[in-house]
Amino acid sequence: SNVDKEVNELLYNCKWYKVYDIIERIINHLGENSYRDTYESFERELNEYFIENGIGWKVVDGLIEYRGPESFESIIKSAQATEQASGHITASNELHQAIGDLSSRPSPDPTGAIQHAMASLECVARELTGDQKANLGDIMKRHGSLLPAPLDQAVVKAWGYASENGRHIREGREPSLSEAELIVGLCASVGNYLIKVAKQ
Repeated sequence: SNVDKEVNELLYNCKWYKVYDIIERIINHLGENSYRDTYESFERELNEYFIENGIGWKVVDGLIEYRGPESFESIIKSAQATEQASGHITASNELHQAIGDLSSRPSPDPTGAIQHAMASLECVARELTGDQKANLGDIMKRHGSLLPAPLDQAVVKAWGYASENGRHIREGREPSLSEAELIVGLCASVGNYLIKVAKQ
């Protein structure tokens, strides 16, 4: 009982993001020690608890990640599955890094999320057009048939926004988490669309 009391006190008094570190270590321990049923049950129950209590995190493969709205989650899953199935591994990894940046604890990294999301879309566009050295803005200008107008211009504008707020950021102008989520979702959707259209 003394150990239980001490553990509870340590847990209650640590910083909020350290609780997630502890959860990840527990999941890792369960996975490494062949407690498969306990591992899966623990992960499932945690995810249910997070959803029921409006906590914006989820457990994925033993790690706690950012959980956006249901529509956002659906877009990201679909895009990653499409990219992996089509051999766009780098693009899928960049999208995974974007989610990782949104999941950074104690503070998310919106700038990094924007950079990685746009890199993911750029990878897809380069691969589909064969224009391996061009940036996304140039690809959109050279290959106008990639997207129907005026959606092509929306992507060019989003690329310009990402350049200003993700790569060449100015002092005092850090993008918000909502802006990062918008760009990540947009890049995932457009990348998913481009891959699917290229297969038709």
